[in-house]
Amino acid sequence: QVQLVESGGGSVQAGGSLRLSCAASRYTGYCMGWFRQAPGKEREGVATIQSGSGRTYYADSVKGRFTVSRDNAKNTLYLQMNSLKPEDSAMYYCASDRMWRGSAGCSLEKGTYGYWGQGTQVTVSS
Repeated sequence: QVQLVESGGGSVQAGGSLRLSCAASRYTGYCMGWFRQAPGKEREGVATIQSGSGRTYYADSVKGRFTVSRDNAKNTLYLQMNSLKPEDSAMYYCASDRMWRGSAGCSLEKGTYGYWGQGTQVTVSS
């Protein structure tokens, strides 16, 4: 089992920045990522990252604005969000895979991930 605890959410005006953190109870060595869910919408992948290589994957809607990173020594995942837009408002969830995916990389599909945090709310006002 892996427990994930997110922090760093809040309210910000459009164009502002926030940095989310996700503390894991232990190192997994697997893909980790950030997902978000707005009211009435499906949970969608935002950004994911491999453990060893640090290779990252982003949804088109956040490319160039968001940066995912991880500090394996601290078992912590981060999401730096810049140039925030009202459409970025959502509950943001941290997730970890349950297994090594090898050359398949880190999916942005929520069904791939077995461990989830409780979420942290991000609200962007215009």
